[in-house]
Amino acid sequence: MRPGSKRITIADVARSAGVSTSAVSKVLTNAYGVSPAMRERVQAAMTELGYRPHAAARGMRGRTYTIGVLLAGIRNAFYADLLDGVNAELRNTEYALFIGSSSSSEMEDQTKLIHAMVDRQMDGLILIAPAVARTEVVRIAAEVPTVVIGHHDASPAYDIVVNQDGAGVDLVIDHLVALGHRDIAHLSHPTVRGSQWTQRPEHHVRAAYQEAMLRHGLADLARVVNSGYSDEGGYLGATELLTSARPPTAIFAGADIAATGVFRAAADLGLRIPGDLSLVGYNNTSVAALAPVSLTSVDQAGAMMGETAARLLLERIEKRRDRAVIMASTPHLVTRASTAPARA
Repeated sequence: MRPGSKRITIADVARSAGVSTSAVSKVLTNAYGVSPAMRERVQAAMTELGYRPHAAARGMRGRTYTIGVLLAGIRNAFYADLLDGVNAELRNTEYALFIGSSSSSEMEDQTKLIHAMVDRQMDGLILIAPAVARTEVVRIAAEVPTVVIGHHDASPAYDIVVNQDGAGVDLVIDHLVALGHRDIAHLSHPTVRGSQWTQRPEHHVRAAYQEAMLRHGLADLARVVNSGYSDEGGYLGATELLTSARPPTAIFAGADIAATGVFRAAADLGLRIPGDLSLVGYNNTSVAALAPVSLTSVDQAGAMMGETAARLLLERIEKRRDRAVIMASTPHLVTRASTAPARA
């Protein structure tokens, strides 16, 4: 809007679109029951007139049209997939996305970020693998619509979007065993003490790994190193395993970002992937598909999980339902050049 010019109002938009002001309001609030044709007419009029909703005024009426997303770090490429999905779901709405990022193990930092989002009257929260104490999340979710991604701990206070982690792990171990591997180690993430979450994704993956090894008669060979879901964690964990008295022939990293550290460790030790060591990741991020990496990985459908989380959150914000929902995506294994038959 040019300085001194009259601010465009919803009444102007309504006149231009040939609809009522209430119809424009419904489009602006993404209200249930608005037809695609009506939405298209109103949005076309808003674009033509250069109409931009006044966020502060809308906030005074009880909604700010902002959504906060908490990330456990910004280096994990899987979070980018989740955010792509959230953005895709919000693209044709008036909601703006604000991101807060902290270490996956820093409970205090994450709690401060969530409180900052609540203090700024954000309409809803999407918490990705939070380390924040579960009791605090339940308390906040009672006041602000909330969706938790990753954790399996259910509550009537918030919705959950997860992956069927057990099924994903079974795909990994079955694949490696079929290639002749028996000594298969797992790189996991350490438990965040005091968080009260008992069903974090790494908990499910670790348990499923142990069960899959037992199912194949390999329980005595199972080894878990809780070195962390980071490049450095993968490097340190792989170095520990590969310099041990019994180096594994295959490593299953619980996140692609940890698998990148395994590549570095193997290179430093003069080992070839997959000639000397097979490697599987988890998340199937864009990095896994790069030709120099070519990482076999479990696809969690990250973008779809993000879309689902945003859709569930909008349903909560707009009071379209009054019960908690748990949505679980089905994983599949994408095989690439990082896995091969076990060396003789």
